[in-house]
Amino acid sequence: MVVTLQANLRGMTTLSMNEVSTYRWSLEEDVQRFAAAGYEGIGVWRPKLSDYGEEAAVDLLVESGLRVTNVLSAGGFTGSDGRSADESIQDALQAIRLAGALGAGCLVIYPGGRNNHIYRHAERLLCGALDKLLDYASDADVTLAIEPMHAACAVNWTFLTDVEAALELVERYKTPLLKLVFDTYHFGHDQSVLSDLSSLAPHIAVVHLGDRVEAHGEDQDRRPLGEGKLRLADTIRALLDAGYAGDFDVELFGRSIEPSCYEELLSSSLEYFERAVSTVSGS
Repeated sequence: MVVTLQANLRGMTTLSMNEVSTYRWSLEEDVQRFAAAGYEGIGVWRPKLSDYGEEAAVDLLVESGLRVTNVLSAGGFTGSDGRSADESIQDALQAIRLAGALGAGCLVIYPGGRNNHIYRHAERLLCGALDKLLDYASDADVTLAIEPMHAACAVNWTFLTDVEAALELVERYKTPLLKLVFDTYHFGHDQSVLSDLSSLAPHIAVVHLGDRVEAHGEDQDRRPLGEGKLRLADTIRALLDAGYAGDFDVELFGRSIEPSCYEELLSSSLEYFERAVSTVSGS
């Protein structure tokens, strides 16, 4: 079955599978098997491109016909991953070049954990990095997408654990090149967020899809779509009804995601999404 999204409803919206979901497959396997399963898009994970060779990887992806919805990732500007701010910025510049060469929908940014900083200083470090990156992103025609995360998962990734605060930061820049990632694993349960999707939707660059059974944890034990406690189909429909016209990317990892099940994961995720969008107003 091939994913065909009605243009009159969703414009250029694409459903992609993220390469982190198929951790044990190579880039070449991902490209071949995603396309064979009927996907029109791929979420690119930089370590797989590095293993393959970035220049060859760009050629492979361009020739595949798969649309790159997002690239994971750049960031760590607070020093929480052991790099200096300048090292993280230089890496982000390289990631922007890569995302531009791939024609990616966005580059995902994980700002870095608090790392013993007070919130305001962590924010200053992030803003200092963004001030240097956004001009370069403009030249490369790449959208930067900051991902807030649930506090129980965020220690190594981001100090932004509140969607409203992350949105305020993005709005401060007043540029379409800086947006947010909305991840259902982190916030698909939060009624205060879900009740105001009409305000959030214009600022979302990509939606990461993942289900959840257990409480949030640092290891993010994600479950296949529809196999957890979240009302994912309702959230997908609500986003589209709120005017969201961006991409959806299936991002799954954890104890329940076994390499032997990757093929089934591809087909079940695609089928779940198609059922969810089949009843959207105007479809």
